[in-house]
Amino acid sequence: MGRSSSNRKAKAESEFVLFDVVYEDGTRRSNRRVPGSALGGLDGDAPALAVIEEEDRRLGEISGNPRPAIKSISRSPVR
Repeated sequence: MGRSSSNRKAKAESEFVLFDVVYEDGTRRSNRRVPGSALGGLDGDAPALAVIEEEDRRLGEISGNPRPAIKSISRSPVR
């Protein structure tokens, strides 16, 4: 039998972990996606900060509008 669409959706969702980001200027971005493969091990969620900072840097270069420094990150609540 083939896979149901719910099985594919569950697998796709588990490939990324969602984080909420608070910036130094008080702005907030929710549900920032970080590859699950970048997380875990002894560092836990710490690598997520580097992934998000790199993405922000690239987006800032493209748009010409750099994002402020990140104040904190936390996993988005599971729905």
